[in-house]
Amino acid sequence: MEHGYGFYLDEYQRDVGAHVHSSITCPESGGYLSAHLPVFDLAAGSVAAFASAIDRSPLVDRTPWTLDPERIAASFSSDRLLRIGGQPVDAFSAYSGFFAARDGWVRTHGNYPHHRDRLLSILELGSSATKDDVVQRISAIDAIEIEQRAADAGAIAVRVRTENEWRLSEQYATARSAPLVSIRVRDTEGSPTHSPRLRVLDLTRVIAGPVATRALALLGADVLRLDPPGMPEIEWQHLDTGHGKRSALLDLKSEEGSARFRGLLDAADVLVTGYRPGALEALIGHELPAHLIHGRVSAWGWDGPWADRRGFDSIVQAASGISFLEGGDKPGALPAQALDHATGYFLAAAVVDALTLRRQDGLGRDVDVALARTGVRLLDAPGRTLQPGPARMPGPDVVVSHGEVTTARPALAEFDDYPRPAQKWGNDVAAWAR
Repeated sequence: MEHGYGFYLDEYQRDVGAHVHSSITCPESGGYLSAHLPVFDLAAGSVAAFASAIDRSPLVDRTPWTLDPERIAASFSSDRLLRIGGQPVDAFSAYSGFFAARDGWVRTHGNYPHHRDRLLSILELGSSATKDDVVQRISAIDAIEIEQRAADAGAIAVRVRTENEWRLSEQYATARSAPLVSIRVRDTEGSPTHSPRLRVLDLTRVIAGPVATRALALLGADVLRLDPPGMPEIEWQHLDTGHGKRSALLDLKSEEGSARFRGLLDAADVLVTGYRPGALEALIGHELPAHLIHGRVSAWGWDGPWADRRGFDSIVQAASGISFLEGGDKPGALPAQALDHATGYFLAAAVVDALTLRRQDGLGRDVDVALARTGVRLLDAPGRTLQPGPARMPGPDVVVSHGEVTTARPALAEFDDYPRPAQKWGNDVAAWAR
């Protein structure tokens, strides 16, 4: 079994049917992303997968990649390094976190207003409820009951499980049996496509999807992010992951918006989405263009009992035993939202490999990744540490400032910065760049 970052790079290469390139090297972690689980190996492996896909692609000239542990750690810890007007951001709202239930622990996520409202609803609390109200209410309910209520109502909360509990679950078996990354040819016919500039439609939020499309923007792609008008993005998240992209608002449920989206889709090379099973098809009401590469990211995958459930990195950590492994008697967390970031780089790598394959046969492909699949590999990987030291924080050389905003530089040190910093969310026209 390959150790270190090669554990993940090898599995990625097997999944996509490619060969490992010897032009990728990585020094020791240097204490960055230190944890009980081998988090740095996961981070470096996902970035190495992206670099190896670039090597196989005509998008960027091949180069000997030397992975920089500090740059990788900075990219994966970008929310902790982000400064707006010199001030750090609070990544989680008062309604997100670990709460002691009557018989254990739950982890909730209420950063977005609609998720907060659903959480308060399943707890039978009003919209003015405080964190203390949430603490008191959750303490009177069994953890599994809160989890089930959340699943039924589209809220986000899970019972914090031990690793053994997770390994005995059907959802673990589903995630473990699925590939880390899958690339499948759609049953369509096309013709070889050679666009003068790669065009990417981004319909994702939070971290994994935006990290993937940010990585594609690093390679010179024209990335257009689309959001519905009535669902504002959290400002700091867009500033953290919106580099190199344009951002526009488009109502896909309206007749005009649907027609505009169809035109964008027909001219796109790549579509990246974070919808649950069947949601995209119901939204757009037609098949995808034959030539399109469709990258999909989800929390739990598209099979198994939790396929329809919502989730984020912190939620997957809690449900899969990672939180107890890192926290002990009380649940804790990884030193970064590594499942999100790593899944994003695996997705970007697979999209690049799918584009390379399309140049040969003209066929569109579906590319799938899931946070739970990435989490399973982290649990299975060699290299656990019983008493890890504190995670070393990246220094000032791996951040860059543009005006009032300071952000992490790209994970690949061969790139000094992204093509441009994140612009104002939703301020661009829903059209391809000329």
